[in-house]
Amino acid sequence: MVASVEDTRKAVNQARPAENWNAFTDDPVLRAIAARHAPWVEPRATSLGAHAGNAETQELARLANRHGPELKVFDRYGHRIDWVDFHPAWHALMSIAMEHEVHALAWTTRQPGAHVARAVLSYVWNQIENGVACPMGMTYAAWPGLGQPEFAAWRDKIVSRQYDPRPLPLASKRGATIGYAMTEKQGGSDLRQTRTEATFDCDTPDGHAYRLNGHKWFFSVPQSDGLFTLARTGRGVSCFFVPGFLPDGRRNSLRLQRLKDKCGNRSNASSEVEYHDTLAWLVGEEGHGIREILSHAHLTRLDFAVGSAGLMRLALTLALNHATSRRGFGTTLADQPMMTNILADLAIECEASTRLAFRIAHATDAMAADETERRFARLATPLAKYWNCKRVTGFVAEALECHGGNGFIEENPMARLYREAPLNAIWEGTSNMMCMDVLRTLRRDPGSADVFIDKVAAARGTDRRLDRWLDRLATDIREPRNDDGHGRRLCRTMALALEASEMHASGNATTFEIFCRSRLDPEDGSHVYGELPGTPDLRGLVDAACVIR
Repeated sequence: MVASVEDTRKAVNQARPAENWNAFTDDPVLRAIAARHAPWVEPRATSLGAHAGNAETQELARLANRHGPELKVFDRYGHRIDWVDFHPAWHALMSIAMEHEVHALAWTTRQPGAHVARAVLSYVWNQIENGVACPMGMTYAAWPGLGQPEFAAWRDKIVSRQYDPRPLPLASKRGATIGYAMTEKQGGSDLRQTRTEATFDCDTPDGHAYRLNGHKWFFSVPQSDGLFTLARTGRGVSCFFVPGFLPDGRRNSLRLQRLKDKCGNRSNASSEVEYHDTLAWLVGEEGHGIREILSHAHLTRLDFAVGSAGLMRLALTLALNHATSRRGFGTTLADQPMMTNILADLAIECEASTRLAFRIAHATDAMAADETERRFARLATPLAKYWNCKRVTGFVAEALECHGGNGFIEENPMARLYREAPLNAIWEGTSNMMCMDVLRTLRRDPGSADVFIDKVAAARGTDRRLDRWLDRLATDIREPRNDDGHGRRLCRTMALALEASEMHASGNATTFEIFCRSRLDPEDGSHVYGELPGTPDLRGLVDAACVIR
């Protein structure tokens, strides 16, 4: 029988909508991590997790990226305002995030595991909308930098659960967010090339006031209520805090030049800015600005390691939903042996990246009371940021391919994730910078190599491949080198050893064994998804990873 034209127009054999799931309660790996380190976060994480699978919240994410921010240099009367307008969907998403304390939970609780709990929220949020994750992460990282007594009012406002987008001085705000403006055209990641100048103005009850003059090439979240920046004084590069508005209600002299037309992260505003006698307050010691700002970097880098793992989890969720509900060649796509292998491989990669990120969050909680955890965190944080942010791009590309052409359509969130994923490896220090930071730590603190080896050696004796990998690591991590050319190779060796250790600690012998078999072969320098050794356990891995049923 020949099909009629009407029959061919019917939408059949399409994947079910990726709706009605919970990014926390339906994720056994995340639930287990929270139960172990911060069980008290469950109610809040459950509430936030429901938004990931909620059709209305998903539509907010689509709209916020479809209708990006717009620069408003002047108002209708010709007054210079240097402001950014957002679609109402952006404001709605910001309200949801701040209501759940994605930006602040680590600082508002005395419960154990505060950074793990906050990381759970960040992991979930990165399955909702990634642009909002930027102001949430920066506001989270700003808390330690606002430790001077004169910044107490700022600390109070940045932990508020109320989102207040109004362009007003701090005293009139219900809540506040923080941005960062560091890089300049000539320097990029090399902050030593900072040319913006700071001139001492006067001493005030709020600290040492300066006037800034210069240009910043990237200013993340220019509509934020305050920002950290770098400028050069007579004693060198120094750190400053710049309020967006002055106490009398005037806009500080921040002249927004343009918004960046970015490949991804389109819902979030990034700008170029000029300082024209901009009022700022010194943070920390004059001449030690890079050291000061790097003290914030531990938290931003942790957040990117967590966020990249969360982005992987959403990509996996979407790929699984498509492959288990769409049929081809007589069966569901997920039951095709090659696709089963790919999905199982992605599930293992996602779990390993998740456990790696949360190991760093746990170390962040423990570092104040445990010197070995402090040294471990100093070494492993840039490592985790490097590895997860490097792996997420290929991961998302594979998950998109699982959809076929349907994954490359803007109506599918996969297209947004595809554009989003590469940014994480650039933000807060590129991959090379992270590897250099690992090498720098090993050289400055040679004992940190022993600390790291001790942490990852708990699984020694459980798998012969892991034992050989650890032997190789013990040699490579202590081998003196005069150049940095081996940095990525060493970091790969370290990251996989740490992931294997965490996979073993999870207690799942099957995933641990498959991880070791597929990742710890010294002869295999590049891992292509879908090359897992044949085993009847693969379909079980796929089923266990599904959150939409």
